[in-house]
Amino acid sequence: MRPSEESELDGRIRCAVAVEHLGAAAAPTRRLLRDAWVTLGRNEFGELVLQVTGPGRLQNFPLRRNEMRLFTRFVKDGKSSIRLGPVGSDCVQLLLSNCPPDRLRRFVQTLRIKFEATQHGRRPVAERTRLLSRLPRTFDTVSPVQARDLPPAKAREALASVTATPTKGQALRCGSRKRPLEPVDGRQMTEEKQVKKPWLMGSRATLSPEQSRVLNAVLSGKNVFFTGSAGTGKSYLLKKIVVSFPPNGTYVTASTGVAACQIGGITLHAFAGIGSGKAPLHQCLELAQRLGVRQQWLNCRCLIIDEISMVEGDLFDKLEAVARDVRKCEDPFGGIQLIICGDFLQLPPIAKDHKQPKFCFQAKSWRKCIHLNMELTEVRRQTDKEFISLLNTVRLGRCTEEITRLLTQTVMQKVERNGILATQLCTHKDDVEFTNTKHLQQLSGQLRSFKAVDSDPILAKTLDAQCPVKSMIELKEGAQVMLTKNLDVSQGLVNGARGVVIGFETEGKGLPKVRFLCGVTNIIGLERWVFKGPAGIHLSRQQLPLKLAWAISIHKSQGMSLDCAEVSLARVFESGQAYVALSRARSLASLRVLDFEAKVVRANPCVLQFYKELKRDQFLNQASLHSYIHADKENEIVKGTFTG
Repeated sequence: MRPSEESELDGRIRCAVAVEHLGAAAAPTRRLLRDAWVTLGRNEFGELVLQVTGPGRLQNFPLRRNEMRLFTRFVKDGKSSIRLGPVGSDCVQLLLSNCPPDRLRRFVQTLRIKFEATQHGRRPVAERTRLLSRLPRTFDTVSPVQARDLPPAKAREALASVTATPTKGQALRCGSRKRPLEPVDGRQMTEEKQVKKPWLMGSRATLSPEQSRVLNAVLSGKNVFFTGSAGTGKSYLLKKIVVSFPPNGTYVTASTGVAACQIGGITLHAFAGIGSGKAPLHQCLELAQRLGVRQQWLNCRCLIIDEISMVEGDLFDKLEAVARDVRKCEDPFGGIQLIICGDFLQLPPIAKDHKQPKFCFQAKSWRKCIHLNMELTEVRRQTDKEFISLLNTVRLGRCTEEITRLLTQTVMQKVERNGILATQLCTHKDDVEFTNTKHLQQLSGQLRSFKAVDSDPILAKTLDAQCPVKSMIELKEGAQVMLTKNLDVSQGLVNGARGVVIGFETEGKGLPKVRFLCGVTNIIGLERWVFKGPAGIHLSRQQLPLKLAWAISIHKSQGMSLDCAEVSLARVFESGQAYVALSRARSLASLRVLDFEAKVVRANPCVLQFYKELKRDQFLNQASLHSYIHADKENEIVKGTFTG
């Protein structure tokens, strides 16, 4: 199933459906439809109805007052369930799975809003009326959500409740102010406080026109490589793409563990199952034939790869050959759809034995595998046009006298304030460890240790490689720290936000109190990271979303936006490294550059030539690209839907 085949209506989804009949006396029965359409519509009485259509099967399920409950805990995984029928009696449960999470979110949202709007002023149809009616049976798909669907406050509550973060076993029960939870240890529980979850409120309307062009090309089934300078929203767009695909058969990977964790995926090496990929091709083919690895390759329909610049070209060729061999398909990459993201003008593959690195676009199979190369140009991280222009010039390996003057002048800038010091970006991780350890030891306060709770302590090394936080975090009052996870984007509590520890709780777990540069002071609690480990098992780590921030490596800073940064470029050893370091800063005023010399600014000539050809091809193919800019009804959320 290609996502482009999906209906554009938010009241219709394509997914797997298990229909369960739960009886108080009889044993439950279950029928599974692996590929079905679920459509929200109205019958001849104007009642809301869910219609399930599968191979050789069509069934309607009326949605009646106080007889519908939504379970939304796993919407982000493409799963949800709908229970129909009075509490404590025979009922039907529809278990939805393998649905693109973004489509499922909008479907659940539409279902909730339409159901609440229908209940006001409408009396239930009596069974006698229903039996004696001579009206022909009809089913009309619901119209998109309109402003009239949300006049009363209750309807707005319905929208808010869909955005809540459900807890274990939680059901969202329509028409009720309190949302009942499933019984736990024999007790019925209710939840009154609603916790907003921004992800469920997200909309593709927030994408820029060029981001929408990339998404539309991807949804049309094309193999796409999209790129752009730092801060153009590559990671944001990639996450939008991920939730637009069915979870089954979609594998989300990245070249490094930290990058994989940020997009909820696994490393490319973990997916491929061929070790480091340095072995000869025949050995890689043998490794890929192992039972678990082979099945993973066979199941894969869409492969997403982030931070492609750090993937070596020979490895890409080996993966392409493995895909064809395992899947017994001679189409490029074995017929798998490829969605590849990254910036080749940033960090290159790690060179071995002083050899020139070979980029993915230099791989023999690159051109036959990639249908479209697309570039994002609108910078969103920085707003200062002068700084954006400076960064774009540095990205291309050029350093004018004016750039040298501007960067040299920053050495005298005071970027610290409110006790929050600038984070030093280092080229080598040894310098980072030494700097952070030394400054922590120099603080006079009591050392507080926080140990992570891992789902599998035996795989702690795997967790360390993929998780952005350590298994043990040591802090003192006065410690310079950085957030490693988005907690509240509206308040500025985002990945990379800088702060200082100003104290600890006197009770409970003694959690740290952090004052952030954005002006917010918060107690920082434990957060959970969940990602796939070996053989597809799910691993999790629960830990403080903090890391020491006197220093951080340039490699580990990729994808971050730093509030205040100090950059030492004396030991730059790779093309693009200086650019990555400088582009972490939000503005020139928040940046201090030490020992700057123009010679550290450089770009790989092969990469420059690749981007020159990419721009030329994109210009020549502009007419064909317009074919992907179609009327996207999913973007046309009616004005007033979320207001009033």
